Amino acid sequence: MIKYKLKCEKCSYTFDSWFSSSQKYDKIKKLNLIQCSNCNSKKITKTIMAPNINNLRSKKLLSKKVNSGLLKKIFEYQSFIKKNFEYVGDKFTYEARSIHYDKKRKNKAIYGNASPKDIKELKSEGIETHTFPWLSEKTKDN
Repeated sequence: MIKYKLKCEKCSYTFDSWFSSSQKYDKIKKLNLIQCSNCNSKKITKTIMAPNINNLRSKKLLSKKVNSGLLKKIFEYQSFIKKNFEYVGDKFTYEARSIHYDKKRKNKAIYGNASPKDIKELKSEGIETHTFPWLSEKTKDN
């Protein structure tokens, strides 16, 4: 894959676009299939781009920073869920149906475990569910 910064000659709008190869870009350009999303002009040119060169060390540092930020956010969400929802464990599917079909229990918020098949069945019944990655506290320490 190769990313090009492209510019519309008509309105000067610039945008990035990915191509499987430089040859594919040339072919698509020759067929006049590249179009400005701003003004619909097909007069598009490549602009000068700095190469995207990262050494392995900087990639690892960036990856570690992103991962630690992501883990922190996941644990924040988990904490919120634990404080505001009732844990029903493996009875999630049963409880979700009970809440959905019993008008008296509509405002009950739950979380628990369900298989992808169970989630699909709940959704087919019109029962709204959301999946969320659940990490153990051991992950927090690593």
